[in-house]
Amino acid sequence: MAKVKSKWICQNCGYETAGYLGKCPECGMWGSFVEEVQNNLKPQTVSPQGIINDTKPELLSEIKVGEEVRISTNIPEFDRILGGGLVQGSLILIAGDPGIGKSTILLQTGGELCKKHKKVLYVSAEESASQIKLRAQRLEINSDSLYIYPQINMENIRNEIDTINPDIIIIDSIQAIYSQTISSSAGSVSQIRECCNILMQIAKNKNITVIVIGHVTKDGSIAGPKVLEHMVDTVIYFEGDKYKSYRILRSVKNRFGNTSEVGIFEMSSKGLICVTNPNELFLNERSQESIPGSAIVVANEGTRPLLVEIQALVGTTPYPTPRRVTNGVDTSRLLQILAVLEKRVGLNLSKQDVYVNVMGGIEVDEPSADLGIALAVATCARDVVVDSQTVIIGEIGLSGEIHPVQNIEKRLNEAVLSGFKKAIIPYANKCNYDKIEIVPVKRLIDAITACVSAQ
Repeated sequence: MAKVKSKWICQNCGYETAGYLGKCPECGMWGSFVEEVQNNLKPQTVSPQGIINDTKPELLSEIKVGEEVRISTNIPEFDRILGGGLVQGSLILIAGDPGIGKSTILLQTGGELCKKHKKVLYVSAEESASQIKLRAQRLEINSDSLYIYPQINMENIRNEIDTINPDIIIIDSIQAIYSQTISSSAGSVSQIRECCNILMQIAKNKNITVIVIGHVTKDGSIAGPKVLEHMVDTVIYFEGDKYKSYRILRSVKNRFGNTSEVGIFEMSSKGLICVTNPNELFLNERSQESIPGSAIVVANEGTRPLLVEIQALVGTTPYPTPRRVTNGVDTSRLLQILAVLEKRVGLNLSKQDVYVNVMGGIEVDEPSADLGIALAVATCARDVVVDSQTVIIGEIGLSGEIHPVQNIEKRLNEAVLSGFKKAIIPYANKCNYDKIEIVPVKRLIDAITACVSAQ
């Protein structure tokens, strides 16, 4: 009898070794190695049927390119982040925390696509058919072209795809299905890589759109090998605050549209509802009275400008080392802004705690929010206010200068539509705009002076 060979694979990055290691030398993760038995079958036996590509090389000048075929999901916010709809033959990965609404949004999408006379195969590896039926009844989905298939075996799934020949395939989820050609359990690096490769070949060879749900780890990254994100055409993260009803779909990779695009939804008893005016959602709890430490910024999320409120709280610390706490803002970015405030403005914060929060739970990582964060901190420290009808736009350099930002007219238009009367913007973005009062500034101290002089 042939000796069984095994290998140890890091479940975080896919690094392989002949023996167990406590710490992965590739990614530095501890306790992530799992033993997998190597399959000694011949390559022609192991290769899944129907994924061999026998096309021949073609000259670039001879390749014919047709129009990109897109299918609208009838869900405007979902279409937005996809770049206008689902592209035929594409492979899409949607990841998010448990219970965030991944299965709900895709079941809704399947129901809407069936209304357009599309055949949809929903493969559930985690729920029974009756459980999905109960959710479909709650979402008021009833279609004769929506197939529900509870299955975890990749070979059986592929056979049903050949039989049904659907237009759209939904896999819920990639971590729960397995292929018989791999000896490891479902969810391992090898299984995820193999199953995703089979789905990718099905999508490309049969021109079928495949949507895959992926789990995330406790640090927010997609579980499985990093190559998973490279194999798919689109990567979408489903975000949301468990204490609030709204959800955010964020595109971080899209071969057929803009990256960093966002779609806003509100969770209700009838499923996820598109939010047509997200600025109203993020500013609805804002007080109309001006208070120290509050500033409104216009941040770009993909092609969409969003108005969000940034609040800061500065107070004397009882601890030897002052605290720097952020929610929705990168901590290292805040530390850089605080250093500029101390060095270029003369604001001493070395013995004070600083808390910065973005209202609504949204993440703001665009540099154009720098000026708003700085003014929120400075006004709270000096107990002055920024006018509640003023929006702030600008990136701060280390010497205290205000750098220009992109899409300034689109940001200003959004501010006007939301009822704001004044905008503090970088001097380099100065423009003739008669719908709102423009205050161009060159340096951070100029912006602070503009706020103080307006009292």
